[in-house]
Amino acid sequence: MKVLATYSIKGGVGKTTSAVNLAREAAAAGSRVLVWDLDPQGAATFFFRIKPKVKGGTQRLVGAKGDLVDHVRASDIGGLHVIPADFSLRHLDLHLDGTKRPTERLASLLAGVDGRYDVALLDCPPSISLASESVFGAADFLLVPVIPTTLSSRTLYQLSEFLAGQQSPPALLPYFSMVDGRKRLHRDVMEAVRSEWPDLLTTVVPNASVIERMGPERAPVAAYAPASAAARTFASLWAEVAARLWS
Repeated sequence: MKVLATYSIKGGVGKTTSAVNLAREAAAAGSRVLVWDLDPQGAATFFFRIKPKVKGGTQRLVGAKGDLVDHVRASDIGGLHVIPADFSLRHLDLHLDGTKRPTERLASLLAGVDGRYDVALLDCPPSISLASESVFGAADFLLVPVIPTTLSSRTLYQLSEFLAGQQSPPALLPYFSMVDGRKRLHRDVMEAVRSEWPDLLTTVVPNASVIERMGPERAPVAAYAPASAAARTFASLWAEVAARLWS
């Protein structure tokens, strides 16, 4: 089982949007997919129409007797299961800190479902924290959306520098998100970042109203606008990511 985390230090960059749409694309391609919503806001849980309830709370989820199988819920999409979030995840750092080897805890929990899924996709809250370090210990790849603005691109460099000091860090898969090609700033930042990140994924996710409709539709873009450019974009993004995961 490959473990992919949508992650950024900065919030509001399209992590959950990508997680939900990529999970759908992976399932449509025939993969057995597990989405683990680690954000107390529970946006991925909401989009997949799952009840936002962690049975027994986060303490039970990550505790010594924790088992992910107890928390898995089926979605409306065939081959796609979800471990939902609720507000108890705001204490995830505290509960991880109470475990042995906290930075390895999420990896050990995922090992319990290895073989049931082809890919696990972790949707992470924005932060650098003990929970983040546990994600880094579990993930094979970090999928990092970058809005082409100065502050958003700056966090990509901060993340890269942080991971450089870690043992066996996950590989970074950065890509541009929420892009408005009419903006000169977006074009300039994209050019600058590409010059320093030659391995940047080539697919660019636009700032599009059809993607914003995910909220009222509570579904991935391909479920309600399958012929849209945005749906094709996420299919392209998944093809790029899958090629890296299984290369």
